[in-house]
Amino acid sequence: MKKWFLLLIFLFGFGKIYANSIFIPMDERQSNHLKAYGIAYWILKADQEVKWLVNYQGGSFLMDYTADLENECRIRGVAYEVISTADVVMLLNFIADPNRNMDAVKLVKSAKIAVYSPVKISTASFEDTDAVLLVLKYAEIPFDVVYDEEIMRGDLLKYDWLHLHHEDFTGQYGKNLWRITPEDMAAQERIAKKLGFKKNSQLKLEVAKAIKAFCAGGGYLFAMCSGAETIDVALAAEGVDIVPSQFDGDGIESEAQSKLDFSKTLAFGDFILELTEQTDERRMKSFSNINSAMGKGWGGGGWGEDDADTYFNLFSFSAKWDIIPALLTQNHEFQIREFMGQTTAFSKKTVKPNVLVMGSSRTSDRYIYGEVGKGQFAFYGGHDPEGRKGFHRTPTDLNIHPHSPGYRLILNNVLFPSARKKKRKT
Repeated sequence: MKKWFLLLIFLFGFGKIYANSIFIPMDERQSNHLKAYGIAYWILKADQEVKWLVNYQGGSFLMDYTADLENECRIRGVAYEVISTADVVMLLNFIADPNRNMDAVKLVKSAKIAVYSPVKISTASFEDTDAVLLVLKYAEIPFDVVYDEEIMRGDLLKYDWLHLHHEDFTGQYGKNLWRITPEDMAAQERIAKKLGFKKNSQLKLEVAKAIKAFCAGGGYLFAMCSGAETIDVALAAEGVDIVPSQFDGDGIESEAQSKLDFSKTLAFGDFILELTEQTDERRMKSFSNINSAMGKGWGGGGWGEDDADTYFNLFSFSAKWDIIPALLTQNHEFQIREFMGQTTAFSKKTVKPNVLVMGSSRTSDRYIYGEVGKGQFAFYGGHDPEGRKGFHRTPTDLNIHPHSPGYRLILNNVLFPSARKKKRKT
């Protein structure tokens, strides 16, 4: 009897030795915030559960202990703690207190991820700077690259999550012939011809409609930079020629602006197109006034040389009532340094009233969320969260930015479809 008594004292008094949970902090103590998301995804892909502790120490993660998990954290350089069952109970009780703006959300299945990118069909060297491609690779989260042919044959049904980045769904090749190479243009035109379209703009419209249908059917769409703007421009302009002659051989349709149908768009409405012929091929042009930097040029528009002094703010949401935006804004910092893109940020007056703004600066909205049909989308302005002014010809080295709060917002979206969703109240 005495031996059993001593054994019980050992087990319960020194429970951490026999701990059964891994706690991954996501506040300032975390040694690599971005790779921590990769650990969470790795566990989900193994059909194990992750608890996402909303608003607790930067949006931390809690997982059942295994030696393999502990070893994986060490290999990837992710800070973690081994905690006992008793500690887990106390932690979850603390979070469940109705007076605390916290929640523990179960993540139960890894999302199957697709990235829409021309790197699928051509060199498209500039697209290698796609921030989502960079961070998925860095966090070691698996994904497939798809492009127009895959989407037109219905392959999106295989995926839960789709990303769009520096893409032009209007068929104007980004409105900058100095960036896209003749080889890249020819590769896109070959696909349009192969699929029976006379113009690339016609193919891109059908792709945009298929992406919207994917989202409405229950998929999750995450878009950045011009991908977020041009999908709505293309949808609104269905049946209207808004493409200058230099891109498709004929001119812009008369009264094109008045023929737009904003009921077909996802996030934006009442926007004004930029419908002028492009005479200076070296100057980046805007698609519409969705882009808050429209008409100000690349790197202009009041952005000073010291871009480090300009920030946008993430809003605070109720973890227990507005769990969707609360999850999507998890971070260890709530002021995010601004960064540019062809579509840098969204004009406040063009964001639809039913779209939720999650991050905003004084002059523009930077991070928004919406719902369509059974699905959801989030749009994030700018090209590279660790980039600043102008095009960055070389990809950002995320080994230098393992704590990037701007990149964390991308990875929040990657994990989000794994959550057991609750209805958004806001």
